[in-house]
Amino acid sequence: MKVSRRSQVPPFAVMEVLAAANARRDAGESIINLCAGQPSSGASEVVRDRATALLASGDLGYTEAVGAPALRRAIAGHYAHWYGVDVDPAQVAVATGSSGAFLLAFLAAFDPGDRVALARPGYPAYKNILTSLGCEVVELACGPQTRYQPTVQQLTQAYYEGGLDGVILASPANPTGTMVEPTELEALAAWCAQYEVRLISDEIYHGITYDGEVQQATAAGHVGQGAVVVSSFSKYWAMTGWRLGWLVLPPDLVAPVDALAGNVALCPPALAQHAAVVAFSPQGYAAAEADVAQYEASRALLLRRLPELGWGQVAPPDGAFYLYADISASGLDSVTWCARLLDEAGVALTPGTDFDSVDGREWVRLSFASAPDLIDQAVDRIVAWQATITHHDLGASP
Repeated sequence: MKVSRRSQVPPFAVMEVLAAANARRDAGESIINLCAGQPSSGASEVVRDRATALLASGDLGYTEAVGAPALRRAIAGHYAHWYGVDVDPAQVAVATGSSGAFLLAFLAAFDPGDRVALARPGYPAYKNILTSLGCEVVELACGPQTRYQPTVQQLTQAYYEGGLDGVILASPANPTGTMVEPTELEALAAWCAQYEVRLISDEIYHGITYDGEVQQATAAGHVGQGAVVVSSFSKYWAMTGWRLGWLVLPPDLVAPVDALAGNVALCPPALAQHAAVVAFSPQGYAAAEADVAQYEASRALLLRRLPELGWGQVAPPDGAFYLYADISASGLDSVTWCARLLDEAGVALTPGTDFDSVDGREWVRLSFASAPDLIDQAVDRIVAWQATITHHDLGASP
């Protein structure tokens, strides 16, 4: 029987690491799991209480294909509250997580053969979804010289080398945590509008930023120029398993996304939608900010202990909750390094090969979306384990 060529994409390796870590934990081992980008707190009490009430007496039937009107209005109000940007609720589409939002956006915006640029390293699902849809992915090598973010110069070069139909921008980015300055976002959005290239801005980590080092900026003000914004309840509001995200769409994509959404999923999960409205309440924001304060404390601890880890280059974690680090000095490739760390020290990290098919064997990603004491314990284990790596272990000459 035939298996489609479009399905021949790599699995999301972080999920494989997560499964291996969970299996060891279920077997009774002491495991510290820092591989997944999942807040340890879970949804706030106000959201859980609302969900409980809805389970008892709420209407949990189908909603509109692109989301319940009350939630779409609340999301639009969020943009006014946070950014001072006026968003029409009719241009908001709720989806089954940011993953569902990306699928809808890519289906609506791109045809097979279209060329879409994105940063390397970057979130692997962008590349894999686009590839499964028959698009050509144009990877832009982004290192410390560009703060791991694409530049107008890179886009211009890619455009004249073969044309571009889309650009994916992530700020804060996964796995690096780096952000795009507001002036850079303006320049990138203007370039995309000038060259008629669709900008898709991944903003799922908005709200999780530190020290005011880089100001948070949204592309929602550029939807009139064709930009698309993707966001989610999974990170700032810690609602990962609720599978709820959204799009802010330009006018030309509203009807296509509505039609696709109704055919692909009928509607997003109704319970999650109705409960999520209260995430935008004062109590919902307060709970999220308390989580961000914890991430900030974990980040500070991790940065303070970096010299003990002896890692090489480290991407500056302006936002999100990741540390992307070069472990090539160990002599081990990142897949082997992570496998041995889990086997021998009980700490789960993600190899950089998930995010960078060229240089990822020298990098790992650590998620610090957990309490500082857990991060402290993990660093203790990693430092002690790294001390056991010898030239003999690596098969090197004495």
